[in-house]
Amino acid sequence: MTGFLNIYKPSGKSSAAVVGRVKWLLRTPCGHMGTLDPLAEGVLPVGVGNATRLFDHFLSKKKRYTARFRFGATTDTLDAEGEVTAGGRIPSAEEVAGALPAFLGEIEQIPPRYSAVSVGGRRGYELARKGVEFEIAPKKVVIDEFRLAEQTAPDEYEFTIVCGGGTYVRALVRDLAAALGTQGYMTYLRRDASGVFTAETAVPLEALTPENVRGYLIPTETVLPFPVLDCADERIFHGVTVPVAAEDGVYKLYRGGEFYGLARAEGGFARAEKKLC
Repeated sequence: MTGFLNIYKPSGKSSAAVVGRVKWLLRTPCGHMGTLDPLAEGVLPVGVGNATRLFDHFLSKKKRYTARFRFGATTDTLDAEGEVTAGGRIPSAEEVAGALPAFLGEIEQIPPRYSAVSVGGRRGYELARKGVEFEIAPKKVVIDEFRLAEQTAPDEYEFTIVCGGGTYVRALVRDLAAALGTQGYMTYLRRDASGVFTAETAVPLEALTPENVRGYLIPTETVLPFPVLDCADERIFHGVTVPVAAEDGVYKLYRGGEFYGLARAEGGFARAEKKLC
């Protein structure tokens, strides 16, 4: 069994717990394609069976979020799960909107201390909970859209964010607040899309049962944006690099009309790269 489940993760449940539930329902190895914090809700693609081999491909895909940031206070976790500490002013909507263009494009971002980032082989949240002092190196992330949607409370604003993989929305509120000369934290986060997977087509985790879960399984080949490689040379399925009339790139490979996996063409030759069927 292989494919994807586009699951709508509820707030309050970890991504690992969602995967655990899917494993129990399908009795098959699974893995989520991009962690969502327990506080967050929304799209969580889960790879089933050999589809988990595409983790790197889907991790790099664009994500779209709806987020709410509160100003004039902060927390140690940069979200509503931490201990709130008041401090700083509340900027106007005009000030907030004016500060957003500076965060577009490729920027450097320091992940939150309370995150799964690796620090000397340990998770950041493990060290932070123990009160260990440590530094996290900045990383480059890409922000395609950072737009003020509305003011939801006297001290809170809602934003639409489109960004590349690896972006921490909690770090965005920290840095935006700093640019405005204040402090802030995230009160709400919903992932509206992750690559081709959207909230509109996601199935709520609680709706899945042993009887219906297979009906929600999305075939792997339908979510891959690669062209088809027409190769009749059977040797390619046995690890042999074979000649092909194809441009360089990644292709969906079929065997006898059935999807097999991915192949990579280069210099007039191709080899099978990942078996996904």
